[in-house]
Amino acid sequence: MSLFGDGLDAAVQKAFTRPAPKNAGPQMRYLVKQLGGTKAVAQMLRVSQRTVERYVKNQIKKPRPDLAARLESEVKKRWQPQIRAKARAKAASTGGIVIDARARMGYTAPIGSTDQDRIRHLTVALPPVYAARLFDAQEQGAGDDELQKIAAEALKEVYFQDGGRRAGSLEEVRFTDIEHLEFDL
Repeated sequence: MSLFGDGLDAAVQKAFTRPAPKNAGPQMRYLVKQLGGTKAVAQMLRVSQRTVERYVKNQIKKPRPDLAARLESEVKKRWQPQIRAKARAKAASTGGIVIDARARMGYTAPIGSTDQDRIRHLTVALPPVYAARLFDAQEQGAGDDELQKIAAEALKEVYFQDGGRRAGSLEEVRFTDIEHLEFDL
């Protein structure tokens, strides 16, 4: 489970204009159409081609839990790619992204400041530059560690330094022990 990657995907999915198919038959038919055949879908889902054909014809209606999870995940990954691209582009160019996090946060600063880590609950609007960096890193396959570093850097600039108006000598922000994380476009 990727906390940051899943959170970014969930934020983009809120922009969908139509809901993704919920039942196994329509989900299979959608994947067969997208991938161009039952063989490719069978390989992707790690089931037999005949099983895929049965779902397409509604001969099987209820998949086992692990297959249902893979099926839903693959459909959501491919659902409304143009809407997904527009939402990401808007967030990266004009809209920015809102991060709502409850985590342990602290910072490295000169001696004499109160830099002790503590649990904070923040809801902060990040500028489009950071939304672009988060989405670009996600598309290039960055893991949660890299996405977490980008988010920590964004929180440093926006929340702790207030866009350069305070805490100018702040060196690094620690963003760990995440209890809750949600993104919104």
